[in-house]
Parts: sequence; structure tokens; C-alpha cells
Amino acid sequence: MGTANRLLWMIVLGSGALAACGQGDDRRDGERVGEAVERVAPGTEAPQSVAPAAYTEITPDQLNEMMRERGFVLVNVHVPHAGDIPGTDLSIPFDQVPANLDQLPDDKGAKIVVYCRRGSMSAAASSALAFLGYTNVYNLTGGMRAWTEAGYALEGAGEGT
Repeated sequence: MGTANRLLWMIVLGSGALAACGQGDDRRDGERVGEAVERVAPGTEAPQSVAPAAYTEITPDQLNEMMRERGFVLVNVHVPHAGDIPGTDLSIPFDQVPANLDQLPDDKGAKIVVYCRRGSMSAAASSALAFLGYTNVYNLTGGMRAWTEAGYALEGAGEGT
């Protein structure tokens, strides 16, 4: 990954982390929009404004309902691994999403649902996916913790999850 790509990825992760912490974000009908970020385009010294990356927050009950129809890729981005929601298709560490795009659908309009243990890593990954052009990204609010608190099971979870 080139220096410009690393810088851009650090900015995306940073903006996703801020959005995950509730700083500088805006919610509209379940959609989460992080602040616009600035980056320096290769060969220039002036920052360029980058549009905010949008994704949709969903609840455990909404995800459970979606599981009946399927039609999406379910991605666990938590590090370290702490179990999976049954039916999980992929495990990609939240900070390695750009390096693993070959595992995700080529169709940028494909529905992708992302989760982690509590929600902050998946918020960063959701923001990164949206920033990378995916237009149908969903983040499980509260992650696996909210999933189990809603009465749903995990697979392969160790103690303390």
C-alpha cells in the first residue's frame, strides 16, 4: 500500500472511530454520516474535502429479520475473534478491510452487514466500506453484545464475550 493510500486509510479509520464515539456525527432515519474528512491529493499540497461516508445502523431485531431473507454478506470485523453470529460469511479485521476487498462482492451495491463485539470497530469498518464506494452497508448497533442481550445466540464465543 502506497504512502498516499496509507494516509487516506488512517484518515478513514480516524473518522470512523470519531463517528463510533458519537463525536461529530449526524443521524437521519437510521443512517449514520460521519464528518467530512480532508486529505491531500498526491502531487498537491492543498487538502481536498472528501464527502462523508454513509451507512445504516440496524438493531439486533432488524438483523434477525434480515437473516430470514438473507441476500447479504455478513462480516465479523472484531479483533481478536470473540465468536460469530450464526451465518457469518467472513471474518476480516476492521483495520484490514481495504486490504481484503477481494473477499467482498465486486458489486459496490451489494448489501453488506458488518458487526463486531460492541460496535466501534464495525462503525469504523462500515465507514471505510462506504468511503470505498459500497452503497448498501449496514452496521449492527451495539455489536455482538447487543445481539446476545436481545436473546440471540453466538457461535464459538469464549467466556467473557
